[in-house]
Amino acid sequence: MNRTDATFTTPESVDQIRSVVLVGPQGTGKSALVEQLVTGQLGHVKEAEDPSTALGVVSAVHPLTGTVVTLVDTPGRPDFVGEVRAGLRAADAVLFVVAAGSGIDEATRMLWRECAAVGIPRAVAVTQLELARADWDQVVGECGRVFGEAVPMGLPVLEDQQLTGVLDLLGQVAHDATGESRALTEEEATRVEEHRGALIEAIIEQSEDESLLERYLGGEEISAEGLWADLTAAVSTARFFPIVPVNPPTGVGIPALLDLVVHAFPSPAQAWLPAVMTPDGGDFGELTAAADGPLVAQVIRTSTDPYVGRLALVRIFSGTLTPTSRLHVSGHLEWAVGHDLEDHPGHDEADERPGQLSSPVAGGTAPRDSAIAGELVLVTKLASAETSDTLSDDDHPALVEPWLLPEPLLPVAIQAASTKEEDKLAGALQRLISEDLTLRLERNAETHQLVLWTLGPAHVDDVLERLRERHHVEVVTEPVRTSLRETFVRRVSQQGRLVKQSGGHGQYAVVQLEIEPLGRGSGFEFVDKVVGGAVPRNYIPSVERGLRHQLAEGVLGGYPCIDVRVTLTDGKAHSVDSSDQAFQNAAAQALRAAANDSTVSFLEPVDLVEVLVADDFVGAVMADLRSRRAQVQGTEPGEREGHTVIRAEVPQHELARYPIDLRSVSHGSGSFTRSFARYDYLPANLARELTG
Repeated sequence: MNRTDATFTTPESVDQIRSVVLVGPQGTGKSALVEQLVTGQLGHVKEAEDPSTALGVVSAVHPLTGTVVTLVDTPGRPDFVGEVRAGLRAADAVLFVVAAGSGIDEATRMLWRECAAVGIPRAVAVTQLELARADWDQVVGECGRVFGEAVPMGLPVLEDQQLTGVLDLLGQVAHDATGESRALTEEEATRVEEHRGALIEAIIEQSEDESLLERYLGGEEISAEGLWADLTAAVSTARFFPIVPVNPPTGVGIPALLDLVVHAFPSPAQAWLPAVMTPDGGDFGELTAAADGPLVAQVIRTSTDPYVGRLALVRIFSGTLTPTSRLHVSGHLEWAVGHDLEDHPGHDEADERPGQLSSPVAGGTAPRDSAIAGELVLVTKLASAETSDTLSDDDHPALVEPWLLPEPLLPVAIQAASTKEEDKLAGALQRLISEDLTLRLERNAETHQLVLWTLGPAHVDDVLERLRERHHVEVVTEPVRTSLRETFVRRVSQQGRLVKQSGGHGQYAVVQLEIEPLGRGSGFEFVDKVVGGAVPRNYIPSVERGLRHQLAEGVLGGYPCIDVRVTLTDGKAHSVDSSDQAFQNAAAQALRAAANDSTVSFLEPVDLVEVLVADDFVGAVMADLRSRRAQVQGTEPGEREGHTVIRAEVPQHELARYPIDLRSVSHGSGSFTRSFARYDYLPANLARELTG
């Protein structure tokens, strides 16, 4: 992001700030809508990050009201839901962008429910009404069914399949692309009259003025100004969700949408605030969006800028941030997810000093001397701050609850393309993981692979591109190998004999072992049945050590051997040449000699999978699971209406592409969790494939 000398009017109070995040599937026109809002109405040309994979943020000042409007453009592909949730934390209101004719997909429905759970204000912008398959009445009906109290504020005017204007239901006038008004034609007046009553009744139903309904039913004409005041109150408190038709390429409907943003969406002082505590989990006190309050802010995104280095996008919830602020940086993701995260350990740093502040404006950034509660600003030189970390006053530290993190479930194994790239790869991955909370790194000690856990194929492509383009590291991918186990499948007796008594100090140890399988999960059991001192007591622990070491190394294919009982029944020792090491080696030799294709089988890891899917796709998902050698445990109604939970045990090898395939077979309605369940026998045909 280039530095510029762009001018930017600093808001005088939190009441002058509006922060809005745009969400919706790819292809609905979110980015074009942001550009039109900025270019056509706020007076700037937008130049932002690629919104297909990352947040695009731009702030501008409304020329008439002086309101600072910050627009957050989110990726539309499901692989970047983590960026969408970060965008939700950054903003005080949400604009759902729905393409007419495309329907409302499952990801949008889920996101609406998430917003409803915290009560964040929402509105709906309907795009692509010019397409042949578009049907205004149909999309409005679907919005009402899916979103609840979602009612149109205007009607589209279509001429030759082009949106040329919007009929204002409250003002009873027509608006063109510039926002200029004209009187309704007779036909338009009839259309407005047909739909205006539903809008008025919906507003009155949400009004806090209890006399309004009685006056309306009594025939009193309620003024548009009075209704607008009730509407904005209902919108800002998330009780009413306006629908606005827009055409981003031409600007039709944009002025009405901007009026809604400025006048109906809440200021930071009215908005929902996240939970906050002290870094040790104590009571921080009440948090209010006041410029003179204690500083509490959160890092929404971190990135590396070629001009200024490390850059953090920060949302300020309380207080004022300046380049001279003494900051406390807190990050404790383990509290949010319920377990320690190797890639994101808890940390608290004191006396951190921010670098320069700036606002993300069209064409680059505008330097700032300070920023107040409610603003989104860019901060340089926060060396220890990661995405989701909290910034607060050094003498009054705080911890803001992280946003909901999706679990990365698609693995990809990578390695440096050359030896000289290996050191660069380690540093680049560390930086990427600190920026992207949905990326997890696993160094598998058994398969010796470096595995990245991602949210989907687009996420994989984005990570590989960032490694290549930003960090100049070339990597190659390879199939993820499964961590297998070995086990004995039948009882076998075997002698281990180590006799070397020439050429200096000798080695002598003989052991007689009985090896037998145990049930899954039993581990290793060692039994001593030696009688008569055939193996001296001081060498019995040596035998067990040798057994444990060989079992860990594997007895047939190099995989750990589990669930076995080994009984030492007899042996021999030499008064001079026997030693601890000799008996360890003899025991290990006996295990290896006993192992062959008839006595040892391979085991594969099996996960417990819980799939949440829309009822319409339960049959297809269960058929797909069975094709993966799954053992379906049962089904039950999900907490979400119209959804079912399917529980099954599935071999890990069959889950390598499951996030991709589930999305396809469930039409995007499915999600799943996985956890290790047990090891089970690997079919012989797959054993040859997986073990080479």
